[in-house]
Amino acid sequence: MAVGERKDPFPGYNFRVEIEGLVAAGFSEVSGLNLEVEVQEYREGGLNDFVHKRAGPAKYTNLVLKHGITVAHDLWDWYWQVTQGTIRRKNLSVVLMDTSGEERVRWNFEQAYPVKWAGPDLRATANELAVESLEFAHKGLARPIFAAAASFEISLQASVSVSASINVEASLEI
Repeated sequence: MAVGERKDPFPGYNFRVEIEGLVAAGFSEVSGLNLEVEVQEYREGGLNDFVHKRAGPAKYTNLVLKHGITVAHDLWDWYWQVTQGTIRRKNLSVVLMDTSGEERVRWNFEQAYPVKWAGPDLRATANELAVESLEFAHKGLARPIFAAAASFEISLQASVSVSASINVEASLEI
């Protein structure tokens, strides 16, 4: 990338959701792309002017997907199975694309399963789509680096040199 080349941010409206690598229903909203490291405070005896702050475990918030209700009911069936005690974990991805539709950023959610469903608010006086919301618990969040999104070069060099010298002297007197 040339020095001073402009890098515009990607639009937040151009995204897709994949479940097990397949593009899922058209979602109107995604939230829960959050990762936080808990800070653990430690007070050292005799030092009253500061508190040590150490990194603790990472916390992941649940992923929330919203979409208009259609005749497709695969997500509802998956949620219903969880309520009946059958938990099938699946890998989910949220993919952000640029204005030309090229994938630029991907967030992978490992071993996710639905834990909450919210139906639409129905009002006879409103002129809006019926939208349902599904919330997913997951094992973790990862963001892989793509060569298309970042330009970098890795160069590895290694050399190994081994030398050994063994001198053995023995004398035997009888």
